[in-house]
Parts: sequence; C-alpha cells; structure tokens
Amino acid sequence: MPGFDEVIKQRYPEVEDVIHVHHAGNSSGIVDGASAVLVGTKEMGKALGLKARAKILGGASIGSEPAIMLTGPEFVTAKLLKNLGMTTKDIDLWELNEAFASVVLRWVQAMELDMAKVNVNGGAIAMGHPLGATGGMILGTMVDELERADKERALITLCVGAGMGTATVIERV
Repeated sequence: MPGFDEVIKQRYPEVEDVIHVHHAGNSSGIVDGASAVLVGTKEMGKALGLKARAKILGGASIGSEPAIMLTGPEFVTAKLLKNLGMTTKDIDLWELNEAFASVVLRWVQAMELDMAKVNVNGGAIAMGHPLGATGGMILGTMVDELERADKERALITLCVGAGMGTATVIERV
C-alpha cells in the first residue's frame, strides 16, 4: 500500500516530489488550552442578567481536497462571504489560527487581504494551537479585539484536519 507521498503523486502526476518543510519556525506547537463560549438568545441573556458582546451573522463548513488539504480556509471564507452577501471589504478583522504559515499566506493571497487586519494578536505560531479549544479561543480573542479596536465585524476561520474548513462571521453588539 502506498504512503501519503505516493498517493499525492498518483493523484497529481505533475508533482515530481513531495518535500516536507514544516518546522518550528513555520508551524505551531500543540499546546494545552481550554475555552468556553456561551451562546444563547437575547431573551435568555436578559433573563440571566447577561450582556451580549457579539452576535453570529453566519457560519459555513466545507470539505476540500484531502490530498492537498490546506485549502479549506480559502474556500470556506469565499463560501461564507457569498452566503452572507458580503465582500472582504465588509470585514474589519480576520483570524486564521492555523498550524502552518503556508496556509495563512496562501489564504491571505487568495482572498487579497490586508495583512494589517489578519491575526492582529498573533496566529497559531505565536499563540499555540490547542486542539479542541482553538475555535472557542479565537472567537473570544476576536470579540475582545473588536471591542479594544472599536471595530464591528470579524471573520474567524480554521483549517481542520483531513481537508475541511470552517468559518464564522461575528458582529459586535
């Protein structure tokens, strides 16, 4: 049975060799982490005496080519913006907490984003990539940053193993 590199070469004959160049300088560490997000209706928040900080405008998930696998954020971002009738100009801040720098760079280039608005507090390479906690962690980070920077909207996206992507757009309330 062929290994992963051989499967890629079979699927993509134009690929001559697979060179793995992920190292500590361009990929995140797997770190410990925990996060919690409280999601509810405006009515329940009032009943519990809680003040909403942001609302979810929409979300999307996709499957992408598993042999290449690191394109999920690009395709799910485009899908979500289209579903919401938005463009990149409607988003103030962008967060892609991704284990590999190459994914972030590809996404920024494909979406034609301003790097000054991307991962403004550092991405996964700076903050770590706590598996299972990342989504809640970056959601909370972006709500905090929207308030701190007095901005309105953020898009949060993740590349999920085996060729998937997920994204959410939030708006400060």
